[in-house]
Amino acid sequence: MRVRLSKLARGSGSHRASRALFAVGALGAAGALATGALASSMSSASFNWSNAKSAAAGGGKKALIKVAKKEGTLNVIALPTNWANYGAQLNTFHKLYGIKIHSDNPSGSSAQEIQAIKTSRGRSSAPDVVDVGGPFASAGKSQHLFAPYKVKPWKNIPKNQKSADGSYYQDYGGYISFGCNMNLLGSTPCPTSWSALKQSRYHNAVALNGSPLSANAALSAVWAAAVNTGGSAKNIAPGVKFFQQLQSSGNFNSTDCNAASVVATSCPITINWDYLNTAKSWGLSGSTHWKVVDPKGIPFGGFYNQAVSKYAPHPAAARLWQEFLYSVKGQNIWLKGGARPVELAAMVAAGTANKAAYKALPKVTNLSKAVVPTTAQSVAASAYVTANWH
Repeated sequence: MRVRLSKLARGSGSHRASRALFAVGALGAAGALATGALASSMSSASFNWSNAKSAAAGGGKKALIKVAKKEGTLNVIALPTNWANYGAQLNTFHKLYGIKIHSDNPSGSSAQEIQAIKTSRGRSSAPDVVDVGGPFASAGKSQHLFAPYKVKPWKNIPKNQKSADGSYYQDYGGYISFGCNMNLLGSTPCPTSWSALKQSRYHNAVALNGSPLSANAALSAVWAAAVNTGGSAKNIAPGVKFFQQLQSSGNFNSTDCNAASVVATSCPITINWDYLNTAKSWGLSGSTHWKVVDPKGIPFGGFYNQAVSKYAPHPAAARLWQEFLYSVKGQNIWLKGGARPVELAAMVAAGTANKAAYKALPKVTNLSKAVVPTTAQSVAASAYVTANWH
């Protein structure tokens, strides 16, 4: 609810892209390894990586790399290349290990990722890993869809940002912001507060990146409105009411703002994560005058979550991908994309964070009052929105 620009905030179910082969920065056609061939290649190994809860359990990272290279393929889903610098993540992983990456449904949603694990089980094209919002991470665990796995720097991930058994763990995050297309707003200024969005001059101007029923970014936008209109991490109801009022007044724009072509022509104001709400992240041309505002009030932050599919057709490659993402190199790639990697505090303390990228992070005021919900709170908020969204 990862162009994603929708992971859909992750994004809406209406946007499906054909499966693609991502290799050395290009998406192209290539055949996936057959399940039989995969089973054959794995039969020679003395360890079943489908059951590995850490690299050490299978003999260490070198052993993991060896088997992952034999598998030769990694299946990912809902990872647009301009989402949190995922293009660089995919390219770098491929170049390091020579493993082909099949990228399915880049504009897909967290909900679609979970559904794909269920519906494609047993196929060589099934997702090996997912990157989903909090409610979907919790749902995946409760439905026994994930294989617990702990990356080597597990201790660098704060306790409140990971499932204790390794079923899922947060990866990167940011804060909700307003992205304004000044070409469409004209002389009307970009709003600087949530209350300003109710003004008549923003008629049909306020849009979301996907639907809050399936997109984490959209759900988070509703939640951000809630904490700034009397709600809290435990009460998203005021946010639902806020958007119902915008719809009644005509200020809500129901366009699914999840791609540059849409944002450039139909989305005057897009509420989205700050690391995804820049002109560069959207892939907008230089002719689009774009402005990003950190709204006054209480900042609302959130993180996405990684998980390995219990039914991953390439179990070693799936785990190697996790080790790569949580390495200093992988974490700094997200940082260079304007996102805040989950290990940032530990990296800053160790002096391993990219200093230029860290300095360039979107500025957020009033951070001492920032709301960053827990997974349990996310599940409750999602349930409320599902039952009450207009």
